[in-house]
Amino acid sequence: MLNVKELKELIKALDESNVDELKFEQDGTKLQLKKQQTLPVASEGITSTPPPAPVAVAQPPAPTPAPSVVKEETAPPAVEKNENVHTITSPMVGTFYSSPSPDADAYVKQGDLVTESSIICIVEAMKLMNEIEAEVKGKIVEVLAENGELVEYGQPLFVVELG
Repeated sequence: MLNVKELKELIKALDESNVDELKFEQDGTKLQLKKQQTLPVASEGITSTPPPAPVAVAQPPAPTPAPSVVKEETAPPAVEKNENVHTITSPMVGTFYSSPSPDADAYVKQGDLVTESSIICIVEAMKLMNEIEAEVKGKIVEVLAENGELVEYGQPLFVVELG
């Protein structure tokens, strides 16, 4: 059975994704989440009734998600047009972790040398810890993601000077 924290994470992931409905079943417990969609306002000023909020069909009942905080996205710092620079991007949507555990040192930091098989971070997706390799040989010029940050598919994570 899912705990409250896992339910909150599922609701948050659904809220931040392009998916409108999620069905989940585990050990006989069924969970169905749907995004609330707003209906257009009638031209005479009469508003239509919105559909019910997401309902979790599980025990314990799903908590109501807090309003999303809109985070201003800032463009990553411009790196000089250097053909000898490679940007490593996230291969999936998930949570970025710079180290194997909270009390461990980061896999890599600015200035570190990496090889094609060097593990540079973890992206957690659906409770699976996916070790991400550098896939290039060079020096880490910049770390673009913060530990614990939600990252999107294709989001730049590291800038590597090839060499």
